[in-house]
Amino acid sequence: MNFIFVMITVPTLLLDEEKCRRNIRMMAEKARNSDVVFRPHFKTHVSHEIGNWFMEEGVEKITVSSLRMAQYFASGGWKDILVAFPVNILEIELINILAADIDLSVLVESPETVRFLVENLNSRIGLYIKIDSGLRRTGIPFNNPDAVREILNEAGKSGLISLRGFLTHAGHSYKATCPEEISRIHYESISGMAELKYRFMNEFPGLIISTGDTPTCSVMDDFSMTDEIRPGNFVFYDLMQTTIGSCTPDMVAVAMACPVVAVHPERNELVIYGGAVHFSKESITDASGRTIYGAVLEDNGPGWGATVQHAVLSKLSQEHGIVGAPSEFIDRFKPGDIIKIMPVHSCLTAHAMGGYLTLTGRTITMMA
Repeated sequence: MNFIFVMITVPTLLLDEEKCRRNIRMMAEKARNSDVVFRPHFKTHVSHEIGNWFMEEGVEKITVSSLRMAQYFASGGWKDILVAFPVNILEIELINILAADIDLSVLVESPETVRFLVENLNSRIGLYIKIDSGLRRTGIPFNNPDAVREILNEAGKSGLISLRGFLTHAGHSYKATCPEEISRIHYESISGMAELKYRFMNEFPGLIISTGDTPTCSVMDDFSMTDEIRPGNFVFYDLMQTTIGSCTPDMVAVAMACPVVAVHPERNELVIYGGAVHFSKESITDASGRTIYGAVLEDNGPGWGATVQHAVLSKLSQEHGIVGAPSEFIDRFKPGDIIKIMPVHSCLTAHAMGGYLTLTGRTITMMA
């Protein structure tokens, strides 16, 4: 038995460092080739060590999804951090603490929030305005420049606020079904952002455009219409990204290793120790309408190989996972064996697991 399997007794998130570093290098080169700022989103890996791999590629500016995450990475030496989540004014004390120590940027979408910041800031911050480019989650729609202007005017009332620009996340690209659809979403999003920047460029000449979802950043090569890209999931990729065409399966840098606890050949199923508290409940739907929580991978020593045809993680409860597969695959397993599964959404799986085991048997920790 390979030594790495001796170490695995419970659900474990495996990390292929070579693939991960290759993904980081690929995206950094794309940004350099388009002469745009690469401000990767660290919410996927949330790890000092993996963050250092970005530093090795020349990255100096990062994105996070919470002020607590900003604190974590500030403690690791990062000095230019954008919190790409609408400001929670209840955390103003933490905003002031961070802003006194690092170049902190925050995200707003309402004049009320800006007015609160104007009245309560103690240190300088950068300000991005959230624009909705089609996801319909948060942000000001492209076609509402009056709302944008009100925020710009409010922000100008404070000498502690530096206007940075317009930020969008074209997250509806995650619902795309092919690279062509991803490309269409990219150009629609970028065009709308460019039009908004053009509208205000004479009054606010320094404003930038910040974009960056993993599907568009992975499929597209030309980012000359933007100023900054912020992809995050690309560091690992996952089953969702392979399904929509953002990457190939051999680019996915993480896999769950789960113990088999029961075998049911009469119904072509394995029961694994690995449930919703490990994978999350994120799922995709295949062409037949079946819900899938992960794809089974061929064993490849400490790593993994291609996906096994017709073998999927088909059901999840809190600790249990049910793998459905052809009988010839089921017959290969007995209780105590390890099965490897590509997660649907690596961001949520990583957060659920709280750490990584590399293929050389080394543990990498995450923010607690």
